Amino acid sequence: MVDIALDPNMYYSSMSTVGTLHRAADLGFRFVELSPNTEFHFWHRYPKADDEFVAELNRAQSETGVRIRTLNPVFNWSSVDEQERCAQVRNWRRLLEVADQLDVREITSEFSGDPNTPRACEHQWYRSIDELAPVFERYGIRLNMEAHPYDFVERHDDAYQIVRGANLPWLGYEYCCPHTFHLSDGLGDAGRMIRSAAPKLREVHIADAYNHKANDGNRYILNPPGVDARVHQHNEIGQGEVPWDEVFQALRDIGFSGVLSVCVFGWHEHADEINRRMLDRLTAEFPG
Repeated sequence: MVDIALDPNMYYSSMSTVGTLHRAADLGFRFVELSPNTEFHFWHRYPKADDEFVAELNRAQSETGVRIRTLNPVFNWSSVDEQERCAQVRNWRRLLEVADQLDVREITSEFSGDPNTPRACEHQWYRSIDELAPVFERYGIRLNMEAHPYDFVERHDDAYQIVRGANLPWLGYEYCCPHTFHLSDGLGDAGRMIRSAAPKLREVHIADAYNHKANDGNRYILNPPGVDARVHQHNEIGQGEVPWDEVFQALRDIGFSGVLSVCVFGWHEHADEINRRMLDRLTAEFPG
């Protein structure tokens, strides 16, 4: 049994966070994953939720029947600047307090940091985990980590080893389908990566992407050549090259029972139609 959640990113510019729960209900979703937005938690910023905001969200959960299944914050808790790292740990503490008030028991996040200083960032990430572990445990909140393009760790195998190395039962892994080609350096072997993460896999982000490594790396052209940047997409299934039959079969093979988060970005003018189609596809792939 999977929980299919909507990441309402494409609605943040046109409605409140509370409004996105009502929209999710209209679309047929029972769960949402609240990704960064300026009204709640934004990238690397202190969460702006006050008691009134939390109460409004809890009322919306009650009124709509849509549950906030997960939060998806991005905090630079792997920064090699110690003052910055400490500030980001403070951000985490506040977010966990709010998550508890919303009865959110699972959070998915990124490693952040800088791919040009991977070892130093890894040290800082483990330091932050050590400091935050008592807080996660006090609230009974689980954390799932994903490797993101331009994080200090960008490859699946390395990221999963880092998660395992923390040796914490509440620390799990999230596989991001639109990052498939970054996670595999262009190989696209999604089935292998999903199966290898099975013991700790608790969430999967669902969106499509093209392989930026294809055609001698000329699928996308960046100027100047070799610029220190990453291109990736979050498209509707079918608008990309993620091997979906392989993804869905691997998830069935491992008996996946976590969160499938629909996270198509950048197609705001077609958001409702896309999200309905995505929900229909996932419901068909994982009935019941």
